[in-house]
Amino acid sequence: MRIWLDGALRDADSAQVSVFDHGLTVGDGVFETLKAERGTAFALTRHVDRLTRSARGLGLPDPDADEVRRACAAVLEANPVPLGRLRITYTGGISPLGSDRGDSGPTLVVALGETTRRPDTTAVITVPWVRNERSAVAGLKTTSYAENVVALAAAARAGASEALFANTVGRLCEGTGSNVFVVLDGELHTPPVASGCLAGITRALVVEWAGAKETDLPFEALEQAEEIFLTSTLRDVQAVHRVDGRTTAGAPGPVTAEAMRIFDAHAGADLDP
Repeated sequence: MRIWLDGALRDADSAQVSVFDHGLTVGDGVFETLKAERGTAFALTRHVDRLTRSARGLGLPDPDADEVRRACAAVLEANPVPLGRLRITYTGGISPLGSDRGDSGPTLVVALGETTRRPDTTAVITVPWVRNERSAVAGLKTTSYAENVVALAAAARAGASEALFANTVGRLCEGTGSNVFVVLDGELHTPPVASGCLAGITRALVVEWAGAKETDLPFEALEQAEEIFLTSTLRDVQAVHRVDGRTTAGAPGPVTAEAMRIFDAHAGADLDP
């Protein structure tokens, strides 16, 4: 396996990041995950743009977009896989042992892992923890994922693949690594970014292509929904057949199935929408 680290391709076994890197010590970093099929990354421009927005939100220097693109291309060429998870990580670099950032400059890592296509449907749980829509890092894709690790482990123990959060005022927000859509009275809705959810790339494309409405929803909408689905880079559009103990009959339902069809058609026609 070959990865990109600070300007060059390196063997994964010998590539080294300092134990003083701020991404390791305090989670001071941002990242993007891209789907790569047959050596081509999907929606690369949108992902690089969001990486830059997240970096600015943390006060990091803008990543060099040309280097990020070169790194992605080099890693994909060096590691041919039919379907892959391409990960771009950009951190505060070597820093003191504390929250203060050092002056050595950022660290850039691009790596690829082989993956398989997700099932068409999945189970999810709800969790008692909340997203803070007023957080300093709300809406940023940071490497501080410990909260997600805990929630996802709870989902796995319950035989589910995702955990869904409300925000601090009890509104529907997002999953640990996905956005959530619900069908109410035949209409497709998803929480607005103001709820504290991540502005997902797949989410934005489904809103645009399938005509979903961005709606401030109570967390209880999950109990009332006729259909529910998740979106993310590697899930694309994935129907939910069970929330906690409640089964959604016939998943994927007609609205979800149409969203799946529309997404597959548009994504197949344009790899960098």
